[in-house]
Amino acid sequence: MPAVSRSALLFLSFGFLSVLQAAEPDWPAVEAETLQHFQAMVQIETTDPPGRETVLTDYLLGVFQAEGIDVEVFSLNPDRPNLVARLKGNGSKRPLLLMAHQDTVNVDPEKWSLPPFSAARDKGWIYGRGTLDDKDNLTASLMSMLLLKRMNVPLDRDVIFLAESGEEGSTQIGIQFMVEEHFDSIEAEFCLAETGSVVRQNGQALYTGVQTVEKLPRAIQLTSGGVASHGSIPTRRNAVVKMAQAVAAVAQWQPPIRLSDTTTSFFSRLAAISPAEDAARYRALLNPGSAEATAAFDYLLSNQPARAAMLHTTISPTIMDAGYRVNVIPSEASATLDTRLLPDENPDAFLEAVRAVISDPDVIVDWAPRNLRPGGSARLDTDAFAIIEQAYTQEYGVPVLPVQSNGATDMAYLRARGVQCYGVGPGIDDEDALLGFGTHSDQERIIEEELQRFVRTYYRITAQLAGQN
Repeated sequence: MPAVSRSALLFLSFGFLSVLQAAEPDWPAVEAETLQHFQAMVQIETTDPPGRETVLTDYLLGVFQAEGIDVEVFSLNPDRPNLVARLKGNGSKRPLLLMAHQDTVNVDPEKWSLPPFSAARDKGWIYGRGTLDDKDNLTASLMSMLLLKRMNVPLDRDVIFLAESGEEGSTQIGIQFMVEEHFDSIEAEFCLAETGSVVRQNGQALYTGVQTVEKLPRAIQLTSGGVASHGSIPTRRNAVVKMAQAVAAVAQWQPPIRLSDTTTSFFSRLAAISPAEDAARYRALLNPGSAEATAAFDYLLSNQPARAAMLHTTISPTIMDAGYRVNVIPSEASATLDTRLLPDENPDAFLEAVRAVISDPDVIVDWAPRNLRPGGSARLDTDAFAIIEQAYTQEYGVPVLPVQSNGATDMAYLRARGVQCYGVGPGIDDEDALLGFGTHSDQERIIEEELQRFVRTYYRITAQLAGQN
């Protein structure tokens, strides 16, 4: 990680404090308004599919118009609009973009103990689809815009708000449309968006993760061929058996471990705050190929799979299709593999490696259709990262770690155009995902206190990064 000088950090710290002292809102009043907007937006169903964000867009449009903030709506699909609001600065610095998506994944209401669009408050949590993905960021960016305007914070740069549609699988009507057709309305030096979080264990903050790079999602299609015949006569060219063997071979294969600047920094910093046994494993990973690194990686695969996934390109079989009746051996079977490439992975070379692992001429291996995202990463030596680090450290008193996301976000499209994007987020209990309360789960929830802390931290970042110093 490129170093930020001590003098630069002192300057940032002084500027950070001076901006906050000049522009601290009435936080109890802000918290009440935050809760009001957050619950209202969670209660507006924006599941994708089918995708109809227009009701939420209208809500945001009304809020901005009531505040006298310039706002525009851009639509490729009239039911799936994108809203852009802007606070003008003096132009001495390039703009700051605050981005969040309006849509959510869909739900199975019968699996929710509290209604998925109720935004119900219960024992310190708020439940509902989108509470963590991504109406928390939508609320934080909305409140920051409102507070900057109301507090009359003098700005060196424009602050742009983008509420996009289609992030959950229909990027052609959202971020792609905005980048390809309306980039001038959202072009910025820096961007804040989703997938960061303050990781809590047993209710205590452990570290803050800031997403600076992400894997590239692809899909591999396997198709096995054979001769259709009667199920009473086993054959050596049974397409179902061929497919089962191919899927098993890929699932058991371990692609090479590779480190990047982000993952090296992540595991180095994580080791510094971990118990001795865990710290030794994290440090061992920094020497790929050694026996210690292999043992540490094997441990992560069994006990911390999300961290293991940061170190290599992953393949997960997710769909299999074969046969149509019990007494017929089908002539064809297929499988789809969810593939997440490391940012520097060569796709063609990787596909050849998969073919070599399967090593069966009766199994065709190729890329399946999937929405492809460009590659790119954010630098760690920017004013933005230093200010994010300062704000979270002030609020939580724990280290900030750059994180590579195993999933995909719309920041990829902006990074490909040179925008330095950083994923930030609220405090989340590390145990929640395995208990079924995480992002995309059937009991998605957010800690109410952490939502409020996130809004407070997010505002302080925007005020320091965009405000005059």
